[in-house]
Amino acid sequence: MKTAIQGLLTIVILLLGYALYESIMKPIRFNQERDVRYDATIERLKDIRTCQNAFKSENSKFTADFDSLIDFIKTGNFKVIMQIGSMDDSLAVALGKVRRDTVRVPVLDSLYGDREDFNIEDLKYVPFTNKENVFEMGATILLTGSKVRVPVFECKVHNDVLLKGLDRQLIINLNAERKRIEKYEGLKVGSLEESNNGAGNWE
Repeated sequence: MKTAIQGLLTIVILLLGYALYESIMKPIRFNQERDVRYDATIERLKDIRTCQNAFKSENSKFTADFDSLIDFIKTGNFKVIMQIGSMDDSLAVALGKVRRDTVRVPVLDSLYGDREDFNIEDLKYVPFTNKENVFEMGATILLTGSKVRVPVFECKVHNDVLLKGLDRQLIINLNAERKRIEKYEGLKVGSLEESNNGAGNWE
């Protein structure tokens, strides 16, 4: 009888120890996986910002449509002014040997020519969602107090989408904390409510 009780107590102690271990490790594992997903998503949002700025440089506005943005990056060109000769060379200037030419440079090569890992077709997809989820994106024109029209855009993903599959209660807790400090419950770049120069909410 005594041996049976000792055996039962040993099992209870082991179960309690495991439960305590899990209560400590669960939020640690959650934070580690959240950080991995956040890091990848922040890089994707930075790419979206870069592409939006390129689009605006040629179109004087941002776009709310990923297909338009991706098509521009794939097929669009930048206008680049190249100067042949030096304006500091007075003789060359006098002889008319200094001139400026406008050339077109492919946007994709200009922005991402040195990044072999970059795939423009993946731009709209939220990382770690098996291409099932697309970022929410919008664009508009804000009118400032001095009646200046300012193009703005916003691209975002909610924690419920980005962290899907992780511990649901910890996601709820994270969202509640973001709400408490009046911050968006996820990651976003830009804003449709104010001109913030495309700042990310992680910056």
